[in-house]
Amino acid sequence: MLRSSFLPIACVCAILLSFTPATTRAKKVDEENPGTEGDGNHTIGPEYKKDPDLTDRGHPKGKSFQFKMRLADSNIFQGLDQTLTPKKKAVRKEREISVYVPAAYQDGTKAPILVTHDGPNRLGLVRNALDNLTISKDPKRKLPAFIVIAVQNGGNDGKNSERGLEYDTMSDRFARFINDEVLTAVLRNAEIRAAYPKIAFTENPWGKAAMGCSSGGAAALTMGWFRPDLFRRLITYSGTFVDQQDDDAPEEASYPLGAWEYHSSMKLIEKSAKKQLRIFTHVSEHDNRAQDPEETYHNWVMANWRTAAALEAKGYHYRFVFSRGTRHCDRRVFEETLADTLVWTWRGYKPEGGVR
Repeated sequence: MLRSSFLPIACVCAILLSFTPATTRAKKVDEENPGTEGDGNHTIGPEYKKDPDLTDRGHPKGKSFQFKMRLADSNIFQGLDQTLTPKKKAVRKEREISVYVPAAYQDGTKAPILVTHDGPNRLGLVRNALDNLTISKDPKRKLPAFIVIAVQNGGNDGKNSERGLEYDTMSDRFARFINDEVLTAVLRNAEIRAAYPKIAFTENPWGKAAMGCSSGGAAALTMGWFRPDLFRRLITYSGTFVDQQDDDAPEEASYPLGAWEYHSSMKLIEKSAKKQLRIFTHVSEHDNRAQDPEETYHNWVMANWRTAAALEAKGYHYRFVFSRGTRHCDRRVFEETLADTLVWTWRGYKPEGGVR
């Protein structure tokens, strides 16, 4: 075949290579192997102290930006869904987006990102972790210079709310909203562009992380579960892996118990093909409805232990933390663990070069 083409071997090789970059990149992405250090189940507490790496240690600071996105301008979440009850659970007119670009980021490089839900909650801790650990000399205690994008929810909480719609629905809708609308808005923001004219985000899904607490934690897992081609590093604290999805949501046909189905008799995690994901989960000893029987589908402690067991059974790279003497989304847990969580979550990531 090569002879009949009348092309020199060098030319043939060049042509073949020109058609393989995407395949090569995909193979490289999927073969990430960070090892098993830090994986598995861990118990902490009941005494807690703040990790020094989550405090201001005087290192160079990055730049912070804030802007707003009107819900009416969205093609995905306009606050008009039939499942909502806006008279009882108000929907925001606009949501605030907070962005932190660490000092270690070099304009023109394809930055990894961390999207945090219920922004700007816990953004200060993440900022300090970046300031301290992007310049760490310890390769086992170092973070890449990821850009943090803290996204405010659409309003209120629970079933029939905009926040519940965004976070507790078992679909790829929220992942698409973040990827298609929020990330685009950040890159187009005039103030950010003025400071970083060549700012760019990686296209590598291993360079895209999501973090949240409660329903925000469920949203983080769901983003990766339904769109592992977009987000693969997932952090959930006090995850709402319970039946919190709107009862009249179309997704009820496939997932009648909402996020409870991750670990229910449906065994969504265990019976699905293993996905390219790295997952941190946590639950507190006295988390929401810790004494509820299984048939309520609302016991956060049970839900998170079972989710961890399902991840282990399926062979995922996962890290599960059980914190004694603490409650739902307990501040003390974040202050003790978040630096370690971020380091574990980003282990194995290889930064990219500049924009072509």
